[in-house]
Amino acid sequence: MLAALGRRAIAGLAVVGGVVTLTFVLLLLAPGDPAERLLGPAATPVQLAAQRHALGLDRPLSTQFATWVARAARGDWGTSIATGRPVRALLGEAWPATVSLVGLSLLLSYVLGLAVGAVQAAGTGSRLDTALSVASVTLFAVPGYWLGLMLVMVFTYWARVLPAFGAAGLDADLLTGWARVADQLRHLALPLATLTLVGVGGSARFVRGAMLDVGTQGFITTARAKGVSPARVMLHHVLRNALVPMLVLLGLSLPALFSGAVFVEAVFAWPGVGRVLVDAVHARDYPVVLAATTVSAVLVVVGNLLADALAAWVDPRVRSRERAS
Repeated sequence: MLAALGRRAIAGLAVVGGVVTLTFVLLLLAPGDPAERLLGPAATPVQLAAQRHALGLDRPLSTQFATWVARAARGDWGTSIATGRPVRALLGEAWPATVSLVGLSLLLSYVLGLAVGAVQAAGTGSRLDTALSVASVTLFAVPGYWLGLMLVMVFTYWARVLPAFGAAGLDADLLTGWARVADQLRHLALPLATLTLVGVGGSARFVRGAMLDVGTQGFITTARAKGVSPARVMLHHVLRNALVPMLVLLGLSLPALFSGAVFVEAVFAWPGVGRVLVDAVHARDYPVVLAATTVSAVLVVVGNLLADALAAWVDPRVRSRERAS
């Protein structure tokens, strides 16, 4: 099993390298000049040339790319063009906000999705199942940024009960104790609800399908024939075995949630990695965009490796196939 994961990790490194290379090429082909954005439209050609030389943008493209890769391999992500700060420091400050938002969303999405999917599977074909199916498919199909804007319109501009932007109020430094916690939770509510609602739609559909698939297996028919109660069959046999593909989906959902958080953070001005990335794209801040893209690519690879490891851990058949291969 370890050998198989090692082979997948090597393939994952190749994927990360390809993503970084493609991102570098697309950044260079995109319109806009970082030096001009930094100095403003009133800058003279001499000033622009001097700024490009200072940023290293006048060197051959292969040299720029090789230099960045060599520094990144040592943990040096370079310096932000727009702010002049180390990219590592920028991402380090934004990382906790993204992790808290995505982590809570992942937990709530799977807990609620598991509950909704189990209810649907238990009452397949009922009106409740149909209504929940329509709701889950709709939530899964709705773009996260659109759902976020609708929540802002309802809860901020109509009901006036929740703030729409930022992670804390302007007077947050003056608050202490539970008042400070309440302020943080109020600012977290809308971005967390946006990511969670989108995640619930997908996980509920997946749980429902997995439980219906397990329900047709022979051991379920045997358990029912032995007189086991329907509730016990559903909880101890169907749901328990349906959790195996759910664990695989958990690993694959990690990179998808971080990608979705980019747009949600931009909508709610949440001080996370997604907002830093959006600002960097607008400013043509190449080092920040490359670093954030690399982190996202690594998350995709780690998510896939985690899914494979979880599948082998909970399902002995996967381990047997790996040993045979």
